[in-house]
Amino acid sequence: MSHPSVAPPANSAAPRADAHRFRAVISRIAEEMAALPDHGTPADYIPMLAGADPRRFGMAVAEPDGTVYGVGDWQQPFSTQSISKVFALALALSLDGEQIWRGVGREPSGNPFNSLVQLEYENGIPRNPFINAGALVVTDRLQALTGDAAGQVRELLRSESGNDAIDFVPEVAASEAAYGDRNAALAHFMASYGNITLPVPELLSAYFRQCSIEASCADLALSAGFLARGGIRTDGSALLTRSQAKQVNAVMLTCGTYDAAGEFAYRVGLPGKSGVGGGIIAIVPGVCTLCVWSPGLDRRGNSVAGVSALARFTTLTGLSVF
Repeated sequence: MSHPSVAPPANSAAPRADAHRFRAVISRIAEEMAALPDHGTPADYIPMLAGADPRRFGMAVAEPDGTVYGVGDWQQPFSTQSISKVFALALALSLDGEQIWRGVGREPSGNPFNSLVQLEYENGIPRNPFINAGALVVTDRLQALTGDAAGQVRELLRSESGNDAIDFVPEVAASEAAYGDRNAALAHFMASYGNITLPVPELLSAYFRQCSIEASCADLALSAGFLARGGIRTDGSALLTRSQAKQVNAVMLTCGTYDAAGEFAYRVGLPGKSGVGGGIIAIVPGVCTLCVWSPGLDRRGNSVAGVSALARFTTLTGLSVF
């Protein structure tokens, strides 16, 4: 089998010499992922995502200096879904500091991402900002601070990636809203405890718009670069303090892949955040950021090929936070 072609850098200057080891690695990984016997099943509870081809695969690596390269469908936009929660949290932290943690915890949930179980006996405080209940709290706060939470997330992705074409997909947002009863229940329940301040319909509209953003592996690898640079944006300004960037990475490691976070840490060993659109971003602090996409999911909502690809990356390169 011939190696898949690896595209040249985009949106960057010439790559550093050590970039070539990553090029060879991701080319090898793409070949291995094509041979996976089981790619999982696309998310079927969001009709706009259900028809995706589970065998599609893309992977991008972005260096801290903005060099980015990839393999397969690395420039194909896909639905970011819960990956957008990382950027919403970063914005809320940048604007509100430690206040955000008054309404949401930092602990793994151990339950599915849309579970209502823990909210009642924990007084309406969700376990972490990456399960749906916690993300609703973050969006609620970001909406109150900015007046346009989803728009702020989109603008952050556009500015960090250099791609002004990143945008919402109204049909996806509408599809989620049509099947959004559980998210509505989560929001109303937290509102009964005073942990949601916006009218629930306004909050849900902002949340579904945020989750409907489409971006490619290249876009997301570049956009997450501030988490590998200690909070520093592409223009050299600080979005987060180094301590805040560490906090976001820590919560990604322990909570970023729903109730499979322990397995992800065991297999991959990097901070990561998945979405049911099939994407996963991962951070190697000080070294690079990665994004993989393959729409077939496991039973916990994580991309089968995406997790396998990141596990192979850390095995082949020896890069890990451990």
